[in-house]
Amino acid sequence: MSRPVALVTGASSGIGAEFARQLAARGLDLVVVARDADRLGELAAELSAAHGVEVSVMPADLVDDVQLRVVEQRLRAGVDLLVNNAGFGNHGDFAEIDVEAEEAAVRLNVLAVVRLTHAAVGSMTRRGKGAVINVSSVAGLVPGLPNATYGASKAFVTAFSESLHEQLRDRGVRVMALCPGYTHTEFHERAGIDMSTSPDLLWMDADAVVRAALRDLAANKAVSVPGALYKTVAMLTRLAPRALTRRTAGRIRRGSVENG
Repeated sequence: MSRPVALVTGASSGIGAEFARQLAARGLDLVVVARDADRLGELAAELSAAHGVEVSVMPADLVDDVQLRVVEQRLRAGVDLLVNNAGFGNHGDFAEIDVEAEEAAVRLNVLAVVRLTHAAVGSMTRRGKGAVINVSSVAGLVPGLPNATYGASKAFVTAFSESLHEQLRDRGVRVMALCPGYTHTEFHERAGIDMSTSPDLLWMDADAVVRAALRDLAANKAVSVPGALYKTVAMLTRLAPRALTRRTAGRIRRGSVENG
């Protein structure tokens, strides 16, 4: 009897690598996708040795249309779980960021998520089973935070996932948005964001984020917000008038810029 298969994007580090580790520990075979082939190879060797699962390495830059289509083809062949984790954000004011860099972020955070999800759910609905976790962010819940494009792209991912959750819930396919807050990964370093002054209470470890996500997926939740602090932030954001949330976030941002 064949083992279930999960495809994880952005699997070379951070939350994506942690998803790969925890899913392998649960006995799933894996397809790991990222740009860094060497790191994927190291991860595959580690997980195969530790858990006896089959790990296929698929190096791909999902911003590139040709490489994206290769991953879509693999998903159409059928997987049991898709984790759309790959994503990035640029740092700075919108008017000062190179527009091509912003376009690349939108292509990865939005277009690739839509296309890969579409490729996966086609076979899932035909089989009447499967699941998709789209990694969003608490930043998508709070308008006015530092990078407008990143927050907007993650707001799309959450709304998109919630809509699909309702569309597909009676067809055996679960779709969930994962909205983590600050998580110890390479994300901020790659974006050039100095987080050294951020309080420790804001931070979560990737293993805790992934454990919460898998638990919430099993409970068939539409949105997973790991951590008591960020659950509170999400709840207050939904309850508060949007103008108040936006202006408060804007004041916080202006204060951080002035003090930075």
